[in-house]
Amino acid sequence: MLKLQVSESGLYLPDGRRFRCALGRGGLVTQKREGDGGTPIGCWPIRQIYYRADRIDPPRCALPLTKIEMDDGWCDDPKHPGYNRPVKLPFAASHEVMWRDDGLYDVVGVLGHNDEPPVPGEGSAIFLHVARPDYGPTEGCVALALPDLLSVLQTIPADSALNIRAKIL
Repeated sequence: MLKLQVSESGLYLPDGRRFRCALGRGGLVTQKREGDGGTPIGCWPIRQIYYRADRIDPPRCALPLTKIEMDDGWCDDPKHPGYNRPVKLPFAASHEVMWRDDGLYDVVGVLGHNDEPPVPGEGSAIFLHVARPDYGPTEGCVALALPDLLSVLQTIPADSALNIRAKIL
């Protein structure tokens, strides 16, 4: 498994390249809780890539690709049986809308955090996605500029993971 190192100083590839990234507004956390805004420390596999086919071509990558549809969402309600899973909208429980106007989810890597099986309340929708232009904080995800995210994705093998740490050793 290829582990991409992530910390507050950026995302590092094994070849030495570093990319600026945004992390959660709650900082790096060892005990992730739903809604805390923290980016969970740990090694999280990148499960698959979602993308907006109306805005970009399919990313060149070894990971499974899925087009985001207008009715795609992600359940973030710890009380719902679909917690931390993709859902179709409309959806009565609390959820993330995947089809966003702001471009942050034009490319989304789903991280394998709290997903085998999901434990209610321990965090959902931890993604690798597009950063805001000012690299403002996320809700707990890791975010890169779109060109950097596409560059990373075309470089890494299918068995890659984000190794999120307080410091890069």
